[in-house]
Amino acid sequence: MTPNPHTPFFSAEAFLALGAPDLVYVRPIKAAEILADVPADAGDIDLSPDQTLYAVCRADGARLAVLTDKDSAIAAALAHELAPVSVH
Repeated sequence: MTPNPHTPFFSAEAFLALGAPDLVYVRPIKAAEILADVPADAGDIDLSPDQTLYAVCRADGARLAVLTDKDSAIAAALAHELAPVSVH
């Protein structure tokens, strides 16, 4: 993909500052993404790699939490005084 010269580039830090530190978004992810990050000695984890989970992410894309359904992910963000926003 060729970068569009009319689209500004933001570093992760600039993007985070643009949205304020309390803005987060919720996105679906496959359990395989989580399983790839889990140490081998973490114990018994009952997830199917094809299972859809929901990640609460900062504006810079860093995952803060992973839950089993979207409503719980939004509720967790709100419970921690974060402001979930819709992204498309």
